[in-house]
Amino acid sequence: MPLNTQVRLLRVLETGEFIKVGSSKSQKTNVRVVAATNVDMLRAIENGKFREDLYYRLNTVPIRVPPLRDRKEDIHLIFRKFSHDFAERYRIPALSLQPEAMQILTDYRWPGNIRQLKNITEQMSILEKSRDVSADTLLNYLPPAPLNNLPVLMRDELSNSKEFNEREVLYKLIFEMKKEMNDLRSMVNQLMQHNPDERTWQSNPSPMIHELETSDNSGNNKPQETHFTIQPSAGQPSITVTPVQKHILVDESLSLTDKEKEFIQKALSKHKGRRKLAAKELGISERTLYRKMNEYGIH
Repeated sequence: MPLNTQVRLLRVLETGEFIKVGSSKSQKTNVRVVAATNVDMLRAIENGKFREDLYYRLNTVPIRVPPLRDRKEDIHLIFRKFSHDFAERYRIPALSLQPEAMQILTDYRWPGNIRQLKNITEQMSILEKSRDVSADTLLNYLPPAPLNNLPVLMRDELSNSKEFNEREVLYKLIFEMKKEMNDLRSMVNQLMQHNPDERTWQSNPSPMIHELETSDNSGNNKPQETHFTIQPSAGQPSITVTPVQKHILVDESLSLTDKEKEFIQKALSKHKGRRKLAAKELGISERTLYRKMNEYGIH
């Protein structure tokens, strides 16, 4: 269900009123809603595909129907029911299963649940001349099922491999920013140490280094800005270096809250306050961005 439709449905459930298309008059309604899904709703809420308030509005009396593979004792009964239904529809004798075929039917995992069982029963009812179904005949209609030792959630994880929630996106941005800070620190350390070319040091292991001091306004010889003049081997020009002042470290904040707030402010500034574009830039929904702005007091 699209998010816009979810908003309208939530409004009807909360107020009991709706307006027909093309009308301006509000009408009352008193209905009972039965909703069904094969989607993991909590994961859909986490990924921003379903409204949390609508979920709790619909989740008044939850009824979980287990998959067919978890109630094997029902498989043969359901098969018999479908077999008799199709026998009446097509005016043919009903199917029956041999013991080996019944065992295969029970052990199969049925990834398509009852719909798959119904379709296979209908296919055999129409195509098979013999009404007594053997194991070999049944196997011709059963597609290979996934192996039992594979986790069920693996398919969902593969289908959602390109979807990141807001926390994963922020973690990724923080790690990239931290890597850039480490690279910057490495460059600063290299400038502070500033070793000349390695070959120059090997040819002249003891270069003469002169330290020049400047005087402050009081006349005291206080080293305010220190220069190092390096005289390498003969025939090479001297090098004057002004090193970066030592012991200057960037104290970065490692708080996820601070980083999250900083990224949101940067995205809003980049897109001139347009929340839709800022949310797209951050990889989160506009509703989540609005909630974060209220949480951090960003206006």
